[in-house]
Amino acid sequence: MKTVLMTAFEPFGGEVLNPSWEAVRHFEGKVIDGARIEVRQLPVVFATCGDVLQEALDTLQPDLILSVGQAGGRSDITLERVAINVDDARIPDNAQQQPVDQPIVADGPAAYFTTLPIKAIVAALKQAGVPASVSQTAGTFTCNHVMYRLLHWIKTTQSRARGGFLHIPYMPEQAIHHAGVPSMASATVIQALETAVRVILRTNEDIRTPGGATH
Repeated sequence: MKTVLMTAFEPFGGEVLNPSWEAVRHFEGKVIDGARIEVRQLPVVFATCGDVLQEALDTLQPDLILSVGQAGGRSDITLERVAINVDDARIPDNAQQQPVDQPIVADGPAAYFTTLPIKAIVAALKQAGVPASVSQTAGTFTCNHVMYRLLHWIKTTQSRARGGFLHIPYMPEQAIHHAGVPSMASATVIQALETAVRVILRTNEDIRTPGGATH
């Protein structure tokens, strides 16, 4: 049986919840298209989030890694194309650290492209009535850090796993505290994540083009 690792983050930036975790935790122990789902919550801490992720990767040796994070202000599900090798924090993390222009992996590549079929996922989400798009930047906060680390793990271990990152909007429970900011119900995000996993598992060909550009 294949293994899918889904990760999400703890709350940060003064929020009392993180919509990524509220959605991802729903999948603990579930089976989708014959694949077992494992979930992990990651700290919003530059110094430890990548290590927590790598421990799960080394232990589970997953076939698919789908990491999810909050992007307050975005209005749709956004599939990230690229992670860059830099930590540059606009706000302090949950350990009150605020790195500026720091490499994630010393002497690592400048960037990694996702190995997920992001165009196919976006198309499937739109067909299901879920707003979605491709994003060209995962930012420079812990979301980008995690995306870079998971793709670095795939590359350096020569794993055949596929991996990538998607961002989701605030939940309505958060948006009421941010006037005019878009939101998306957790049930819709859960539907989107399940759809994404099914698309990836059913896309059998190996993806080597940058950002899944051919799909």
